[in-house]
Amino acid sequence: MNLNNYYIKNNGHLKCVTGKDYNYIFNRKNGFFVRWGATKEDNPQYSPIGPEILDIEVSTVCHRSCSWCYKSNNLIGKNMALETFKKILEKIPQNLTQIAFGIGDIDANPDLWKIFEHCQKRNTIPNITINGDRLNSAIADKLIKYCGAVAISHYDNDTCFNAVKLLLDRGLKQVNIHKLVAKETLDSCYELLNLSNRDPRLSRLNAIVFLSLKKKGERNNYHTLSTEEFSELINYAIKCRARIGFDSCSANKILEILRDQDNYQMIELMSEPCESCCFSLYINVEGIVYPCSFLEDEYGFEGIDIISSEDFLSDIWFSPNFNQFRNKLLKINRNCPQFKI
Repeated sequence: MNLNNYYIKNNGHLKCVTGKDYNYIFNRKNGFFVRWGATKEDNPQYSPIGPEILDIEVSTVCHRSCSWCYKSNNLIGKNMALETFKKILEKIPQNLTQIAFGIGDIDANPDLWKIFEHCQKRNTIPNITINGDRLNSAIADKLIKYCGAVAISHYDNDTCFNAVKLLLDRGLKQVNIHKLVAKETLDSCYELLNLSNRDPRLSRLNAIVFLSLKKKGERNNYHTLSTEEFSELINYAIKCRARIGFDSCSANKILEILRDQDNYQMIELMSEPCESCCFSLYINVEGIVYPCSFLEDEYGFEGIDIISSEDFLSDIWFSPNFNQFRNKLLKINRNCPQFKI
């Protein structure tokens, strides 16, 4: 693939890609993104010039050691160094728009703020999910300075809600709550929906983002909801007018549930099914690339060391393994090919 066939332009807070079969406009200020192909009605199946979004793990250190953690993280872990991150970003084509950072404890990686600063120099927006522990005004101000959005994982109400309020009070506009959906968390999912309209700390919350359970991890003992249970939860959220979102893993399932909604066309337009190898990639703390984080050490899929790669498109994006995964994903309407969601 010849990158010269695509024109990438940064104009103020807008980033644009122009080509015969692949185009997009991304607003770095408010997160607005629109993509089209040869015509405005054409929707490209994948990016021909590399990922639009990266999911990068910069630390595996987390004091919570939750039983359902698919990474099985604990206090003994690794951090990605700034120099490693710089080398990784040098390999990625310039159409990259955002990076979703994976971290356990917010203060685990001493290079985190320098990593974020380097993102800004590369016209790339950093976003992050945190556990809410040890968040203070100084850390909140740094998150606001660098990040487009921050999500707080919901473990308990006070830690999560206080973190939401602190970030909003200090000026961050896009703050979400990430909530894992499983049989073991179902009651607290309903409780969270009810509290979202009652607790004043959540009055300016952007959305509760439901994350589908993946049966992965040495300690993971949680169970997936039935289709009926999941459908009831989503319909309840709509009934109580809660602001919700969902991960791309469950997008097709959500669309099926909401097919009869009056605004279905808008919901479908705003939904993006599994993006792995099509518009996104995952890179772990050691610089090994996988289509997504759930493929790491799973099903015999071999990751690729991005640091030692010479040409990102040929060595990784269009490598045999990644091509095979992409083709399989596209054949099944971009439903997760590895996990029952």
